[in-house]
Amino acid sequence: MVFWFIINTSGKYTIFLAKLPSNCYFCRTFHSFDKIYMRIDILTVVPELLESPLSHSIVGRAIKKGLVEIHVHNLRKYGKGPRQQVDDYSYGGDAGMVLMVEPVYNMIQELKAERDYDEVIYMSPDGEILNQNIANELSLKGNLILLCGHYKGIDHRIREHLVTREISVGDYVLSGGELPAAILADSIIRLIPGALSDETSALSDSFQDGLVSAPIYTRPAEFNGWKVPEVLLSGNPKLIQKWQDEQAIERTKKLRPKLLEE
Repeated sequence: MVFWFIINTSGKYTIFLAKLPSNCYFCRTFHSFDKIYMRIDILTVVPELLESPLSHSIVGRAIKKGLVEIHVHNLRKYGKGPRQQVDDYSYGGDAGMVLMVEPVYNMIQELKAERDYDEVIYMSPDGEILNQNIANELSLKGNLILLCGHYKGIDHRIREHLVTREISVGDYVLSGGELPAAILADSIIRLIPGALSDETSALSDSFQDGLVSAPIYTRPAEFNGWKVPEVLLSGNPKLIQKWQDEQAIERTKKLRPKLLEE
């Protein structure tokens, strides 16, 4: 079983990955720094789609705290002609318009001239499926570029020469990559120390240990005849943890059995 530990010592954060077999453990420091900081640049032809998802709740608070910067760039800045064209017909005669290589290339070159980036990620329906392990990994990065496709797709040369990684949010097609980019950004940012009011909350999320989470309840202890399990009211941490572990395994068997095969 693998756990992420986030320790705050005198304003400095250290992130550990610890593996706990039976009664022993080891940990390795991944990163230690005075200030948690990440920058995410999102490239899109419809920036308005990203205004609300990236301005509120946990992501919005993380921005206000200075834990992350999110910059949304309109690819039409490098569009052609008076209409700032960024798409064209595909070679081969397939239906649908294709995002051209020049606007994407020029925007990425502009950003890379200002700073180094850990990844240039294309939000693609045929990329690797986003999961908690990927979110954990990317939360340790510094600077990321997220490229949102639109129309029929993007010129394949972008994928061959500019993109370092392709990520999908599922085996289905959306109108563009803006909503997947917002999903990816949210899954990453909530893991940055300080983004959540209780940093340990993320450690008990579903999938952090390869299982779905145990059921959770809040007050009142009984409503409409529906009762909270007595063990959660016992005040006994060992019994509660045992119950939560058992419930996580049972729920995983029922809801996501393939997780137990990985």
